[in-house]
Amino acid sequence: MGRAAYMRLVRMLRGSRVSEGLPELPSVFTPIVALREGGDAMTRAIAMAGQHGAGTLVWVRSWARVEAAIVLEPEETLAIARPALLAAASAVADALSPHGTPEMPLTFDWPATIRVNGAVAGKASLTAPEGCAEDAVPDWLVVGIELAFAAPLGAEPGRDPERTTLYEEGYGETTPAELTAAWARHLMATLADWQAGGFDALAHRYLARLDPMLADGAHLDPATGDLVWAQGRLRLAVAA
Repeated sequence: MGRAAYMRLVRMLRGSRVSEGLPELPSVFTPIVALREGGDAMTRAIAMAGQHGAGTLVWVRSWARVEAAIVLEPEETLAIARPALLAAASAVADALSPHGTPEMPLTFDWPATIRVNGAVAGKASLTAPEGCAEDAVPDWLVVGIELAFAAPLGAEPGRDPERTTLYEEGYGETTPAELTAAWARHLMATLADWQAGGFDALAHRYLARLDPMLADGAHLDPATGDLVWAQGRLRLAVAA
């Protein structure tokens, strides 16, 4: 697709999708807060976590990106609950899979950078309360995602081969709002599978999409979520 044609499509997206609301979600998600273009979903969700608790969902109405954050209230210590970050990344892949071609590679760099067709399209993140000890149960955790859906106006698509947008990779039949809702549903399903099937269920799902250079022969430590591989251990860090 030429640059002029691409920009016409981006303008169409900007005009028709920025006002779109979220598809209906299960009642577990409450409150749902929509921010204007340019808002910061993680920052708002962190600010709301103490008062509104689990199920709070904050998302950004945007034509160019998918950005959302959800508040969780774990029952385990921070060390054990930290792999919620990996669940968030896995839920992104599950949300994207139905909309891309079957052969489209969806992979992770450690721990939660998301690659589509070999280029970076976004990331998942996790934040815990400041000062929360590893062996303490956090009052809340916030998981979030950021994905580039379309290039900003004036940007030249494909200029940086290390970065891409979902639209460039063939995901133009869906919308940022639809992907936000799909991610939220898949996140809850992934967390439920983790609770019911144990840590191995989550580890298997995540490792299946991890960069093969890391995943080959590696495993996740169920006590911390760290990646243990031939070269040693990669810590699963959490922002606070």
